[in-house]
Amino acid sequence: MRGLATLIAYLLLTPFAVGSADLEKCGEATLRVLFWNVYESALYAPDGIYTEETRPIRLEIKYLRAIKSADLIKQTAKEWRSQGLNDPRQQQWLEDLGTLWPDVQADDVIAFTIDERGVSSFFFNNQAMGNIDDPDFGRYFSAIWLSPKTTRPKLRAALIGSGPRANN
Repeated sequence: MRGLATLIAYLLLTPFAVGSADLEKCGEATLRVLFWNVYESALYAPDGIYTEETRPIRLEIKYLRAIKSADLIKQTAKEWRSQGLNDPRQQQWLEDLGTLWPDVQADDVIAFTIDERGVSSFFFNNQAMGNIDDPDFGRYFSAIWLSPKTTRPKLRAALIGSGPRANN
């Protein structure tokens, strides 16, 4: 019985259980900066089709190098600034991320989901880290990769399935 309970808990806490069992891969991309591969990413949505209104979605990022949590948070703020995204709650959101995100090592995976209600959840190597219930956060955070204003349009195109697999 304990094994069954463990299996059920695992399934409920994995990103695959969030929102819908019918999420299919839209696309995938690798972020490369100068000579270094930083991460591999994949986007999942119902029927493998993404639009800005699509919910639920799941974005998985498999890190290929060690990165401190503080550096991930700084990059998040930088990407928001680059896109001209400004909200009075951003500082609180960044502080919330600081309590959720660990430092990552090569082969660690952080998954980000937005469910049908707009709740954002984070998973680290398939373990739930926590939620941010504000639907605006989910829009801002996913915009880093999925907005037409992203700083990495080739990566976006590959993730949403409208371009070749990106290596940029």
